[in-house]
Amino acid sequence: MELELKMPKMGESITEGTIINWMVNEGDQFEEGDVLLEVATDKVDNEVPAPTSGVLIKTLFQAKDVVPVGEVIAILEASEISKSSEKEDVILSDSEESPKKKANKKVKQVQTVTKSLTNFSVNNTNTFFSPLIVSIAKEHHISFEELARIPATGKDGRLRKSDVFNYIKEGRPYQFTQPVVHDPTAYKIPQLDLDKGTGKIIAMDRMRQMIADHMVYSKHTSPHVTAYVEADLTELVHWRTTNKEAFQEKYNEKLTFTPLFVEAVAKAIKDFPMINVSVDGPNIIVKQAINIGMATALPSGNLIVPVVKEADTKNLEQLSTEVNALASKARENQLSGDDIKGSTFTISNVGTFGSLMGTPIINQPEAAILALGIIKKRPEVIETEKGDEIAIRSMMYLSLSFDHRIVDGYLGGSFLRRVADYLEQFDIDRKI
Repeated sequence: MELELKMPKMGESITEGTIINWMVNEGDQFEEGDVLLEVATDKVDNEVPAPTSGVLIKTLFQAKDVVPVGEVIAILEASEISKSSEKEDVILSDSEESPKKKANKKVKQVQTVTKSLTNFSVNNTNTFFSPLIVSIAKEHHISFEELARIPATGKDGRLRKSDVFNYIKEGRPYQFTQPVVHDPTAYKIPQLDLDKGTGKIIAMDRMRQMIADHMVYSKHTSPHVTAYVEADLTELVHWRTTNKEAFQEKYNEKLTFTPLFVEAVAKAIKDFPMINVSVDGPNIIVKQAINIGMATALPSGNLIVPVVKEADTKNLEQLSTEVNALASKARENQLSGDDIKGSTFTISNVGTFGSLMGTPIINQPEAAILALGIIKKRPEVIETEKGDEIAIRSMMYLSLSFDHRIVDGYLGGSFLRRVADYLEQFDIDRKI
């Protein structure tokens, strides 16, 4: 019996899908539930399973074709043998095995798993993961590093949904496995049975586990280097103190330091565009947009990074409005998906918690992150017309962690110094 396979509906707002590739060729047999093709939408990637066992007679569209939902994409010939009946045969044959044979089978399975754990190596060289794969990984708390360990059966070494689910079904055998080191002189990670102590056990919530995975992945991926400068913010602090009440009366917005920092960073990025980049294999992507992420603490204590889009195109009023709105949403747990997407550079105001300075971890896939310490009054030696004098100045340390694969010391140091210069050279005659 011939059946028509139609492009499935994969969401309320989805009207079409792009065929990524066919997993079954014309004339090939398949079983019920086998993946026939992969389809991409503007939201997720999906695998289309076979509705029944049979043979693929003809494909009506090819890879990269965009097909409307409901359109016939292939002709199938359904077979009379169902997958469920085959499963019954398998179960029956297993039940007829002798106890001795079952015991030997279990021993072989244990030996196979043990061998795979000791001889593990990463064969999945395609590190691109589709949105669907990333979503599944987040749901099951699988890190990017662990994803790279899963054997991939998709085209060009691509990881498929079925690969991940099969891996989870097998008990995630590579969850804590280290790759085999073939070089006898290379450093091997010792397997230490550390005494972690006793006490109250608190399970990480889902967001904390995601943050942990993201931080470990970032340190594993990017060789971090941190540079430091200090800036004299006396003039900027004085200007804000003088104008914050008038600013709020005029624009009905609080004037905090954050929009002033965002403004200075955006200007410095325009001067040094190679700091606003990310790595794509052997290529460097120089971002056109300057979207500044702000590391923000949630009421739960977890961190999230809302994003000020196109920060270089906005004036101080617009920056203040957006910064205040994002901070308010974060406090009330009302940030949307769009609020936390698309950052190209991140700042972390560790001075909010009283920290003098920090060594932040890069927010992947960005190339750098800036930490701003507490603004503290200190006696400093300054040059005046009368010579060197000691004066009370408002000082702040800035620290920049950058990815040394693509940002060298000269670029990182120059960019950091430029941010400090913009803050130090603030125009005290600026009108609100």
